[in-house]
Amino acid sequence: MTALVQNLSKTLSNANRTVLALALAALAAVALAAGNTGGMRLGLAVLIGGFAGTALYHASFGFTAAWRRIVTEKRGGGLRAQFLLILLTSAISFPLIAWGASFGMPTGGFVFPFGVAAAIGAFAFGFGMQLGGGCASGTLFTAGGGSTRMMVTLAAFVTGSVAATPHMHLWGELPKLPALSLVTEFGPLGAYAATAAVLGLVALWSIRVETRAHGSLAEPKPTVSVLAGPWSLVFGAVAIALVGIATFLVLGRPWGITSGFALWGAKIWQFLGGPVTDWPYWQWQKGALEASVFADATSVMNFGILLGAMAAAAIAGKYAPVWKLSRRDLATAIIGGLLMGYGARLAYGCNIGAYLGGIVSGSMHGWLWLVFGFIGSLAGTRLRLRLGMG
Repeated sequence: MTALVQNLSKTLSNANRTVLALALAALAAVALAAGNTGGMRLGLAVLIGGFAGTALYHASFGFTAAWRRIVTEKRGGGLRAQFLLILLTSAISFPLIAWGASFGMPTGGFVFPFGVAAAIGAFAFGFGMQLGGGCASGTLFTAGGGSTRMMVTLAAFVTGSVAATPHMHLWGELPKLPALSLVTEFGPLGAYAATAAVLGLVALWSIRVETRAHGSLAEPKPTVSVLAGPWSLVFGAVAIALVGIATFLVLGRPWGITSGFALWGAKIWQFLGGPVTDWPYWQWQKGALEASVFADATSVMNFGILLGAMAAAAIAGKYAPVWKLSRRDLATAIIGGLLMGYGARLAYGCNIGAYLGGIVSGSMHGWLWLVFGFIGSLAGTRLRLRLGMG
């Protein structure tokens, strides 16, 4: 291992060595700050986030491109990798949710009602992620990896997230279906069988679409280097499943991202004199507003993702931000980020917190989020094509 690190150090440019050192130092500092503020589990959450950022970057594991490719290129490998991620995570999360308390590991899922507001939010998120060029996790790992365009998307994402919070009580008055947990209704084994059956049918459909269009499935890209990447989609799916499982074990709940963005935006707006505490959404979260951001588990995991991706990009020798953006890139990044931020608040989260987090919790809202998010993604993909974005 020491020889591997020494060889890697020799191959990196001075700039990337500096970036790697800064990323690792910052990751350690954030983990220390989180641990001192909220205890060991928050310090561990930072490290889990750091691993997530590395895995997402090396595998280029995003939901946006995978959803777009099945439509525009008839390639479903990315979609099937998502299903593998869900099944691997659910194999642990369903039993934990059902029986964890009996073993001294109380675990809760994300189980929410789903109605008109959530459907609009999921659609807006799906549409926005195609314009913005990345989902929530994709925005974090590409921004951390040095993409200046995604840094703009992230800023707009945070803005859209906090902009939704003054209206949440109004959106909440719209009709909705009650929360439904498959784990509660059918037990963890029944819920897992149902999840596997549905995902298996969709995977078979994607295989049929791909083979009809191309004659065969695309040759999977191999994992070139565990340390420097790139990773195959399967390797990435397994690694990210470990992130989800570790989050359940350490935090007792699914992995989430976008609530942290809303908190960041609220803290900034409050600092600027905005009447944040007057909004009903924040009246029951005054503790989060008053506490350090390092006391928020979602926020510190997000910091870890940014820094883990930054370290991964440096190790890969690819951290080289390009500061010049076209007007189209700037406009679509801002509009896409705003739509994702606002939509995520309406729909209980993003592709990670609502889609992945909902389904691995056994919640029906995760499946419904997938339907409306995918419809929004279709509309956003069509607009991308019209704008010549590919």
